[in-house]
Amino acid sequence: MMQESSGADAASTAAGERQAILRWRRDERARLIAARLAMASAERAAAAARIAARLDGLLPELAGRTVSLYWPMRGEPDLRSWLAAAVGRGACCALPLVVEKNAPLVFRSWRPGEPLARGVWNIPVPAEGSVVTPDVVLAPLVGFDAAGYRLGYGGGYFDRTLAALPARPLVIGIGYAGAAIATIRPLAHDIPMDVIVTEEAEHRRG
Repeated sequence: MMQESSGADAASTAAGERQAILRWRRDERARLIAARLAMASAERAAAAARIAARLDGLLPELAGRTVSLYWPMRGEPDLRSWLAAAVGRGACCALPLVVEKNAPLVFRSWRPGEPLARGVWNIPVPAEGSVVTPDVVLAPLVGFDAAGYRLGYGGGYFDRTLAALPARPLVIGIGYAGAAIATIRPLAHDIPMDVIVTEEAEHRRG
């Protein structure tokens, strides 16, 4: 009985610690989103242009590769011009979409000018296009740490998706330099990025 009690106590402590971390993440997420929304639009645009230039250096050969981007929201770096240039360099580009709550994302091919539909949270997603498996995934982030972990919006969609893909793509976190924090307090389900790109630097895992 004492062993059962000890095991129950440990499980309760672990659950309590997890909830504390999730509450901390919620508050940190709100702080970081507010900070980037407070940036002037010209400052965000300039940062996005510098991020795009870093991506060009990081991904010099795109012909024949499938790159998943994202539709910017809530002050995220807007890389839609970079996406158009990537298509011009021979890349197949895609956007992620939620097809089911708490399920992996699906990547659907898309290029500028093709029709869009309103997806979950009213985020534009390809209305047509083929389902593809990306070679490169650009994942927007709210915060990040030196270990390469990404703080997202809390839904766990990117982590769930990366865990389910048959082969791991090159995963690049995209955010502003001001999104750096000491640690995101990673949990067991968190998957680190291979590289995190900001307007100021490229942070490679390890």
